[in-house]
Amino acid sequence: MTELKIREIPDEKPVKMTVALPPDIHRDQLAYAALLSGNDGATDPARLVAPMLRQFMMSDKGFARARRQVKAAPPKK
Repeated sequence: MTELKIREIPDEKPVKMTVALPPDIHRDQLAYAALLSGNDGATDPARLVAPMLRQFMMSDKGFARARRQVKAAPPKK
């Protein structure tokens, strides 16, 4: 099986958002869901959005650095 960064989708209470994806991103999302599902095709491509965003943010070193700086900053009066 193909090694994917996202191995499973957590079962959490979602916050509803509406997004518009470019067609090429949507096609890739469908292909990713198919690879993740294997032969049963049971993964809903929309459920991939949150894990993909989480993976992206976790891998963004600039974002991690900025978050640490905000958390370390003294509270404003």
